[in-house]
Amino acid sequence: MPDPNGFLRYDRRLPARRPVPVRIMDWREVYPPAGEELIREQATRCMDCGIPFCHDGCPLGNRIPDWNDLVRTGGWDAAVDSLHATNNFPEFTGRLCPAPCEAACVLGLGGQQPVTIKQVEVEIADAAVARGGLAPRPASAPTGRSVAVVGSGPAGLAAAQQLARAGHAVTVYERDDAIGGLLRYGIPDFKLEKRHIDRRLAQLSAEGVRFRTGVNVGVDVTAEQLRAEHDAVLLACGALEGRDTPDTPGRGLRGVHQAMTHLVAANRAVAGQPDGAAEGLGRPAPAVLPDGTPIDAAGRHVVIIGGGDTAADCLGVAHRQGAAGVYQLDLYPEPPRSRDDARDPWPTWPWILRDYAAHEEGGERVFAVAVQEFVDDGTGQVRAVRIAEVTVEKRDGRRIVTPLPGSERELPADLVLLAIGFEGTERQPLLEQFGLARNARGAVDARPNWQTATDGVFVAGDMHRGASLIVWAIAEGRAAAAAIHAYLGGAGGLPAPVDPARQPLAAR
Repeated sequence: MPDPNGFLRYDRRLPARRPVPVRIMDWREVYPPAGEELIREQATRCMDCGIPFCHDGCPLGNRIPDWNDLVRTGGWDAAVDSLHATNNFPEFTGRLCPAPCEAACVLGLGGQQPVTIKQVEVEIADAAVARGGLAPRPASAPTGRSVAVVGSGPAGLAAAQQLARAGHAVTVYERDDAIGGLLRYGIPDFKLEKRHIDRRLAQLSAEGVRFRTGVNVGVDVTAEQLRAEHDAVLLACGALEGRDTPDTPGRGLRGVHQAMTHLVAANRAVAGQPDGAAEGLGRPAPAVLPDGTPIDAAGRHVVIIGGGDTAADCLGVAHRQGAAGVYQLDLYPEPPRSRDDARDPWPTWPWILRDYAAHEEGGERVFAVAVQEFVDDGTGQVRAVRIAEVTVEKRDGRRIVTPLPGSERELPADLVLLAIGFEGTERQPLLEQFGLARNARGAVDARPNWQTATDGVFVAGDMHRGASLIVWAIAEGRAAAAAIHAYLGGAGGLPAPVDPARQPLAAR
């Protein structure tokens, strides 16, 4: 039984981040290991509530009170097993997920501090590696059925692992030159060092998953060929079509880019280092686009438009590339520091000010402003952004942005990055070839059994849900794998933590 007084004896504590002057000189992860004593203390704060709302906050259904108590009592091997029972890649989620489970923790009631669930999770995941590695679990016998997984992000990889362990022959197709999707080239190393991905890929390979990189399905391989070679197909291509501002004057100037374009170029530069690439050490070569266009922040005045995770990733990258200065612009007013129960009652995800590690490294955040114009230097290169203070309101489901007269000013900008969200999965040949269309959200619809409008073709992750959290991607990958297993006549059943209609906790 958990310690009923643990939350009274211990306050919430996290390991100290690496010092800013040190960490911005390399690309290693911001957080060092927590240490066993600290993490056992934090796990002791879990009360094992009669109704653990953290289960509902996490779409994976992680057994959070179970593995918290196992850590408290020193049962690390059992904690590893409990965590892996619901989550294929806890070392990814423990580093990248914003932790809706913590927002739903009962200790968060009344403005108190929730259990450090995410930190306990990542320490258990790292303990799995330290205590014997990630042992492969190959199937005892093949089923003779074959599945193609298109896309190698967390949804595709989770589905591939589940299906391979069930005995199906799984081939993952990835158009990039390396496996991992956004984990590989979208997430900076200071949040996720790529050695974690490589360890999992070694495990999946040992379990029988085949990987084919540099294959753009719909171009290099047609949908017809894929269906002829496999008994089922899972589409897990993500939601990478970035939202744009095509009507803003000056949008076509040099130096104005989508945020993901910058992040991918930066990640490729770090991965291309001859030495220390796995740890993200040292200064990489300047980031460039595939056509050689410079997109590095070194010595530049950078303006990042957007207030979410992607914008914060760009901020951290700009610091490490040596930007002369950085502004991060947010359309909305500055959020409160604590939950507004009238707006976002517990246990829903609250709208609060979130300070990412990158924010303590420098730069200036500007709230309640919108760009009115990207200013030309006279040669077709952006030199500034003209902004105005704005108010934002919703009318009949539409967002109305109103500039305040007389509030306009300019900010210097040699490099502008648009991190204003995503509009769904990319328009690409494979959609038409599979007989599919994007819905109004830019996603691909799924029937209750995770099949698309085309029989035998399934969809999961951001391609189905729209840009979302890594825990939702893994949950949908696992659920789609269960549906595919049933479609192929597999014996028994696989875990299916969510259905296609499932939504996050929300106030009605």
